[in-house]
Amino acid sequence: MGGLVGYLSGVAAEGAVEQHYERAGRAIAARRWRGRWGEIDLIARDGETVVFIEVKKASTHARAAERLGPRQVRRIWAAATEFLDGEPRGGLTDVRFDVALVDSLGRVEIRENAYAA
Repeated sequence: MGGLVGYLSGVAAEGAVEQHYERAGRAIAARRWRGRWGEIDLIARDGETVVFIEVKKASTHARAAERLGPRQVRRIWAAATEFLDGEPRGGLTDVRFDVALVDSLGRVEIRENAYAA
């Protein structure tokens, strides 16, 4: 997927994931948050925990999961650290990193705490 179609597909996938989290009672704190180190697709709050969510879309959940590599994980960690600088507890804030996989039918699979330290 490239260009406008890819962009719109990604936006739709992020919207589906956002709805999934909201139905589960988690407030969305930011969408496409951009810092110096990169962008985080969604940031939610689960009680006192800040949840950083990377959304991946592909024909299947397995193919979507393959699209998250070590370099991207490092970028997300760096951006998350920057986001936490603005939180009252800073780096002491409880955090979780989820990966949200969306298949071609729009089904959402969440992998909570997908890459914990």
